[in-house]
Amino acid sequence: MLIDEALISYLEELSCLTLAAGEKQRLARDLEDILGGMARLGDLDTAGVPERSHLFDHVNAFREDVVAPSVDRDLILRNAPVSDGGMFIAPKTVEEAA
Repeated sequence: MLIDEALISYLEELSCLTLAAGEKQRLARDLEDILGGMARLGDLDTAGVPERSHLFDHVNAFREDVVAPSVDRDLILRNAPVSDGGMFIAPKTVEEAA
């Protein structure tokens, strides 16, 4: 991939940044180094290496999903300062945009 001034300007615009000339040159060198390193990965011989989505073979140990009765809604709402129709009533915390 060609890292030229047009690409750097495009990336600068996308990221809403303003870069000095020296920063643009350094960014171009850094991007070339990064892309060069990624290209070297394509040269690796991965024949016989199994595909993996994770480094380790551990499996998450979640508990079984068991349906159980919940706490009684009326009991919970008794602790609410204000409720209506089975719901908590709370003060507005977000202002509407003008």
